[in-house]
Amino acid sequence: MVERKRVSGAPAKTAATSVRKTARRSASKSAGQKPSQKAPAVAKSPRTKAAKQTIATAMLERLLVAYPDAHCELDYRNAFELLGATILSAQCTDVRVNMVTPVLFARYPDAISLSTAYPADVEAIVRTTGFFRAKARSLIGMATALVARHGGDVPRSIAELVPLPGVGRKTANVVLGNAFAINEGIVVDTHVQRLARRLGLTREPDPIKIEQALMPLVPREHWALLSHLLIWHGRRVCFARSPACARCVLRDVCPSADGHDVRDAGT
Repeated sequence: MVERKRVSGAPAKTAATSVRKTARRSASKSAGQKPSQKAPAVAKSPRTKAAKQTIATAMLERLLVAYPDAHCELDYRNAFELLGATILSAQCTDVRVNMVTPVLFARYPDAISLSTAYPADVEAIVRTTGFFRAKARSLIGMATALVARHGGDVPRSIAELVPLPGVGRKTANVVLGNAFAINEGIVVDTHVQRLARRLGLTREPDPIKIEQALMPLVPREHWALLSHLLIWHGRRVCFARSPACARCVLRDVCPSADGHDVRDAGT
């Protein structure tokens, strides 16, 4: 009889371990983001809707004064260009996207021309934005769908935008709010996630649930602008790793001010 020996330092993988790993992957996927992208949790967020409303009102009023010129920092001339630029902006800075889009849209100015593009040609143009093969597929697929389903025009509703290749709810909200001035939702990017949680307006990590939490707290006419205000504040003051609380206009209403109530400071 041959005795099976267990290799030291390499414990056998149990069924329970596999189940736990699968559960963690499923939870991460359902949250719509990787765990490393989660905004920091707030230890002492307001428990009542009235308290959250007070913070949200102060937030909007003060950020409107602090950033009167807040706007989308992607360059575009029409809805089609904004849609393409937003697809490229995934895991990429707006500055880099703005360096690429003039070349892209000079060659492919509309959905019809982009829908017939060779993938290799589009890949070469968008290479520096990262994930260039996937982004090129999304751009061409998006343009093809626009031609086939919408006569080459960018639709004006979440329901029609989200099914397009490379387009999620965040991208759809960017296009609707900025190209068409339609406040159908709130754009939730990494900055909005971080600030909404630090301010105690929600404890949710999922962008869609964060959007749902913010919408009742802010007048609908400010939904599109709110995202720009929070993004500008996040880029200039409320940084991910070392927020500049000393010069923050929201310091007195923020439960995370000076890092006292933040349990996880990393994003």
